[in-house]
Amino acid sequence: MNNTAAETRSVVVEREIPYPPEKIWRALTQPHLIEEWLMKSDFKPVTGHRFDFRAGWGSVDCRVLAVEPNKTLSYTWDAQGLESVVTWTLTPSSAGTRLRMEQSGFRPDQQRAYQGAKIGWQQFLAALEQMLVKVD
Repeated sequence: MNNTAAETRSVVVEREIPYPPEKIWRALTQPHLIEEWLMKSDFKPVTGHRFDFRAGWGSVDCRVLAVEPNKTLSYTWDAQGLESVVTWTLTPSSAGTRLRMEQSGFRPDQQRAYQGAKIGWQQFLAALEQMLVKVD
């Protein structure tokens, strides 16, 4: 098992967001809000729940791995040959919340997917921050 971990890479994006974890948690777990910044989905914050993200370019098959309200959310993210795990961690901070997103599981031969994720998550998190300004 250790071998595989060493051969895969992760994309990590961290942001300080001036809102409490509860507000950001809603944006990560409510389908109508997820659609505003990420994609359409039938997500439910229930361990074992299978769901997908849908966009113009295709879809992502997912399964919820872990849910700790306002703290941690983890799900599989399988798309176009990529089998990965996305983990969100919310930590209260003096500014509001430190939000950390890690997508792990990129193999060495998935350089294109890895680079795409690095760019994509920056865009998704920027859209998330813009959306948080607008919602209560």
